[in-house]
Amino acid sequence: MLKTRILTALILAPIAIIGIFFLPPLGFAVFTGVAITLGAWEWANMAGYTSGPARAGYGALVALILVAVYNLPTLPLLWLGLVWWLVALQMVRVYPQASSLWSNPVIRGVMGLLVLVPAWVGLNHLRNGTLLFGDLENSLLAILYVFLVVWVADIGAYFAGKAFGKAKLAPRVSPGKSWAGVWGGLVAVSLLAVAAGLVARAGTGDILLLLVASVVVAAVSVVGDLLESMLKRFRGIKDSSQLLPGHGGIMDRIDSLTAAIPLFALIITLIGWLSSGATL
Repeated sequence: MLKTRILTALILAPIAIIGIFFLPPLGFAVFTGVAITLGAWEWANMAGYTSGPARAGYGALVALILVAVYNLPTLPLLWLGLVWWLVALQMVRVYPQASSLWSNPVIRGVMGLLVLVPAWVGLNHLRNGTLLFGDLENSLLAILYVFLVVWVADIGAYFAGKAFGKAKLAPRVSPGKSWAGVWGGLVAVSLLAVAAGLVARAGTGDILLLLVASVVVAAVSVVGDLLESMLKRFRGIKDSSQLLPGHGGIMDRIDSLTAAIPLFALIITLIGWLSSGATL
């Protein structure tokens, strides 16, 4: 299994790097749109649509929605994403109570739209904008940074959870996660934010703002992970799919990012660090 995981990562990493950091805006939108559409195909199964045509139809619906919103104003959709993740937090917190309210496949399908569409919009908003933070102007660095926030939070949570993880975070949703892991991840992200601010030669005020924003984004990214775990537990499946040998599915790899990206894009836009840019 380890060899399979490594081989898959070695194949996919260059593709992801080229698609995210070297394509023009429209190519970036198509590349990320394909990834989101595949994630939608996986989500359809978590929603309860198990037949091939139903899953393909759901993926096609999401793809059409992405095309429809590509040139629309992004801030309303980012705000929608924020509202959704606050709702998702409550859903995870009370699970399995109230699960009957969203057990219908149609409702779970709508949940998928609220997860996937704002994430894609936020990602393209970051790609098309101009970054104004310290000495930095390349918005691709903002994309790299939000990825790092999620990865560093995950690494910090792993080691802190291993060392101190006795109090469970959400045992009915994801028994392996602990409060110590959450706090360890947030501490690691705080160090990342300070280091990033210093590298960017940002002022003290901006570094403090980045630290707060990064901690909030990292905390919300945990909800993204827990929401997918909740749906998989409800459906009785281990992975969202087997598209990525040794890694499960695309949603298993981007669940935290779907929550982190739209929130981060919204925050840095409201602060004034990201200005809107062209989409072509």
